[in-house]
Amino acid sequence: MTPMVDLFFLLLTFFMLTTTFRPQEPAQIDTPSSISEKINPEKNVIGVYVSKDNKVFFNLDNGLDSSKHIRIEVLENVGKQYGVSFTPEQKSTFEKLAAFGLPIKKMGEWIDAKDQKTRDELSKDGIPVDSLNNELAMWILYARKANPAAEATIKGDNMADFKAVKKVLDIFQEAKINRFNLITNLEKVEVKLDN
Repeated sequence: MTPMVDLFFLLLTFFMLTTTFRPQEPAQIDTPSSISEKINPEKNVIGVYVSKDNKVFFNLDNGLDSSKHIRIEVLENVGKQYGVSFTPEQKSTFEKLAAFGLPIKKMGEWIDAKDQKTRDELSKDGIPVDSLNNELAMWILYARKANPAAEATIKGDNMADFKAVKKVLDIFQEAKINRFNLITNLEKVEVKLDN
């Protein structure tokens, strides 16, 4: 019995140390259903989320080689574009955070927030995507420059207005992203054999 308990705790410890948790999504998104069975990539992803109230959020990862610090590079480049600078501590914290949806001018405040509730409150307006202030296009442009191998994904709520999703598609086209994944729920398909 003792070796079985030891084995149990050894396995439990192994699973706890090797498990990676999905990052928290910026908004509750109920995706539409489809019959596609393609698995979403876990690394090298540029993610755009469209919530049911047509707010746009953005996320990217550090790719397969996390020593490149792609998130920090993209944050620095977008910050330079809009005249915003970040401290080394803010850059380090940003690298560990998940998706966001706010103008770059508020990014320092979002990074320095003490808890997730404050971050959620700051990130409720989404990233500007209008034609005069299209910050999402800058995020996508610099993310593609930093990691050309990244796959683009769009996760839209099934109640989102098509115009909001169309804006994201247009931004992808301007950035010369012609291949991307639309994230959906898998729909159960019944196959009937008729004589």
